[in-house]
Amino acid sequence: MEFLITSALNGVIYGMLLFMVSAGLTLIFGMMGVLNFAHASFYMLGAYFAYTLSGIFNFWIGLLVAPLLVGIIGILVERYLLRRVHFYGHAHELLLTFGLAFIFEELVKLFYGDYPVNYRMPDVLNFAAFNIFGTDYPFYRVFIGGVALAMFISLLVLLNKTRVGIVVRGAERLPQTAQALGHNVPLVFMGVFGAGAALAGLGGAVAGAFYPTNPNMALELGVIVFVVVVVGGLGSLTGSLLASLMIGIFSSFAVGLDWSLAGAFDWVGLGGWARSVGGLLTMSISSISGAMPFLLMLIVLLVRPAGLMGSKN
Repeated sequence: MEFLITSALNGVIYGMLLFMVSAGLTLIFGMMGVLNFAHASFYMLGAYFAYTLSGIFNFWIGLLVAPLLVGIIGILVERYLLRRVHFYGHAHELLLTFGLAFIFEELVKLFYGDYPVNYRMPDVLNFAAFNIFGTDYPFYRVFIGGVALAMFISLLVLLNKTRVGIVVRGAERLPQTAQALGHNVPLVFMGVFGAGAALAGLGGAVAGAFYPTNPNMALELGVIVFVVVVVGGLGSLTGSLLASLMIGIFSSFAVGLDWSLAGAFDWVGLGGWARSVGGLLTMSISSISGAMPFLLMLIVLLVRPAGLMGSKN
């Protein structure tokens, strides 16, 4: 029971973190069709900016200002780089953002070094939320989940209940009609890209105080974020949240499971034979926990090629 509850809690919080990073990419990828391979780098920049600002001012200033700075960088990237290659198709966008990811990583190493920085949560948030099976559960994990949930609700309200959301959805589905009605569609796209980068920066600013802030943090989440967007369905925030939670929970449980096919063969008396063969038969689930997001993506795409909440295009 302890393993079940603890793994579920950790999986939900990790899933909410994935949503914070993937929400911006859901908007960018789903609306603009831009293959932004550098999106996880905005997450990394948010953590480092928040670390710097928290050292100069305090944690809360860093939490508020870091996403704005990352959003400005995103606006500049879209305006002066991506807009110039958008006409040439996805391959050029992918190569450009792939190069940007390396540039951001090297710049971080140049200014902050190759090792993790000492970015910590404030003392006011460093306490136990509750005690479970004799172990204190950090409140900051709950704080991460709360910020992600607030982000999800805010985005839903913004996109579905405000004039800004109507313009954004109109520019997504019928850009020529939106342009004919007097809306500046390139400006809308630039704003969406900047907002998506800012959301990733907020995720980095929040998570960087709990998880290690290092130059490899973008690489650790970069591919998984794309998996979340694909599994959830392009452009679907609800699908992105659902996919994030599924991946987080599956990965959390997989880390603690030592099950293998050899153990299953024990039920029919063939366990010894399976262990003598070795290979895949003796490989435990925990040893392949890193592959769980991709296995989930494979299963979902076989059943629903458009993703969990995606629509056929």
